[in-house]
Amino acid sequence: MSDQISNTTVAQGAMQMFLEEYCAAGIQALLFDTDDEVMSLHIDMHELLEFNHELAMLLLESPSKFLPLFNIACLAAQRSLKQQTTVSDSICTVKEDAQVRVTHLPNHPTLQRTRIPGSEDVGRLLSISGTVIRTGLVKMMETHRVYSCTKCRGVFSVNAEVEQYNYIPKPVRCLVPGPDFCNSTAFVPADSAEDSQRCVDYQEIKIQEQVGRLTLGTIPRAIVVVLERDLVDKAKSGDSVTVTGVVTCRWRPVVAGERPDIAVVIRANSISVLSDQASQIAITEELREEFRAFWAARAGTPMRGRDEIVASMCPQVYGLFYIKLAVLLVLISGVARSDESGLRVRGEAHMLLVGDPGTAKSQFLKYAAKLVPRSVLTTGIGSTSAGLTVTAVKDGPEWQLEAGALVLADRGLCCIDEFGNIREAEKSTILEAMEQQSISVAKAGIVCKLNARCSVLAAMNPKGKYDVHSSLAVNTALSTPLLSRFDLVLVLLDTHDEQWDAHVSSFLLGSRDGEEAGQGSDGEQDVWEFDQLQAYLAFVKTAFQPETTPASEQVLTRYYQLQRQRDTLNAARTTIRLLESLIRLAQAHARLMFRNKVLLADAVIAVVLMESTMLSA
Repeated sequence: MSDQISNTTVAQGAMQMFLEEYCAAGIQALLFDTDDEVMSLHIDMHELLEFNHELAMLLLESPSKFLPLFNIACLAAQRSLKQQTTVSDSICTVKEDAQVRVTHLPNHPTLQRTRIPGSEDVGRLLSISGTVIRTGLVKMMETHRVYSCTKCRGVFSVNAEVEQYNYIPKPVRCLVPGPDFCNSTAFVPADSAEDSQRCVDYQEIKIQEQVGRLTLGTIPRAIVVVLERDLVDKAKSGDSVTVTGVVTCRWRPVVAGERPDIAVVIRANSISVLSDQASQIAITEELREEFRAFWAARAGTPMRGRDEIVASMCPQVYGLFYIKLAVLLVLISGVARSDESGLRVRGEAHMLLVGDPGTAKSQFLKYAAKLVPRSVLTTGIGSTSAGLTVTAVKDGPEWQLEAGALVLADRGLCCIDEFGNIREAEKSTILEAMEQQSISVAKAGIVCKLNARCSVLAAMNPKGKYDVHSSLAVNTALSTPLLSRFDLVLVLLDTHDEQWDAHVSSFLLGSRDGEEAGQGSDGEQDVWEFDQLQAYLAFVKTAFQPETTPASEQVLTRYYQLQRQRDTLNAARTTIRLLESLIRLAQAHARLMFRNKVLLADAVIAVVLMESTMLSA
């Protein structure tokens, strides 16, 4: 027993040395925070491994024992640092409840998981990446209860058992430490000054495995994550998160005649929200140099370089150059703008593909969903408003919100196939998500607003045979408010052209015989690999924030004015959203061309794509 105490003491001393050496800035932030906003000290596991490999391994193997020791060491480090300062106590205060949060576990399959852990992982410290699909209400959890013995007048506390849903069992005998045990069974709850410190914030969320990392046909599993103290409300439904915590089991009290219900949960130690797509794709410096060299070699003929990238998009489809370009521009999108008053103009572009059967609409949707790391692919048949937006689910005595397709695709892409088969009542629910980029919920007494900052790529068949003499609203049977929200509406018609049919058939037969399927009509062009194209799209979205030039602004503004003055005015397309769509497409083309300025050529391409939409309208 003495050896164990000495080991614990030595470990605690080593922890304090580590915190004072590597986390001095974090401890100072704790001490000088007067608003109690900073209540956590984040430590990097790589730094702990560098400092003391044995201590780091003990923490990974027995986190339930050594994480509380880290909290005690953090308290000691705060007091030690405060003694070295001459600042008054009103400015520099020791935070008694400060928690140590472990981040950046080593990149090893046993420590960083993409699949839900099982019963064999109970007691381990690990990180898991997933998507939040359900968030519970924030509650108060009693951490311990203080009792006073009526015989010896001693005071002792009983901790809540996390394994039994934070149940605090009543003690069977007096637990006052000391040489004389009174073994009394009569005690009452103590009225002490600790009453206000017994409870902490508590929330349960459910995270699901990321669908993009699973093999085809695998049903994603989910697990409950317990958040405590300052971790509550860190994540919302639809967020992509990385949770580091301890895997534990918990069960309800055993009832005679019923099977015990034992579940595996994660008690979170730290949580980080991955907001952008670039954080999910590793973009190395070599890749950046490769992209710069690619455009430097084509400085004289930039459009040929763009055509090589477009030819790499969906190589299994022959031709359809403008459709591929339009899909790429929707995936890249423009720059979101927000002013001081909080008004936000979306940067995400939306596109609708209307076409006859067999015109590769679903192929574009599937390929686009693979290109974007955070994407949701759904079909309109059977999709309800709750499935697209958010669902209210009753879990026990309380209601919880479960994210739908548009919320899960936040900061990503939502692909909706068979868009025309969505019921009329359900189509109206996505109007707010497409323009305001948020979803307002008022269900089961829960009123809130969730983010849905995603691009919508939809595909549908026309109602019957497409009539080129009728308007787009008649052919699609979609309402004007819904059509005006799509930046591009492109029509794919199955024309009976003998020469085109011969090209397509030879392309399909050639690709099946093992020839290069990505050559298309431009056989001389080099096709990019899928991973290279995916990294390029993620890089240009974060590296470039294009600004318009006077020449491009003049072209876009003049085209918008001409469209408003046309005799054949189409109310579904010629709204103020038309000008915003033109700006978004021009900015996306500038990003695709690897530059920070929207030039005249970008504006012309945006007008050409919009004109094809206007012709179909």
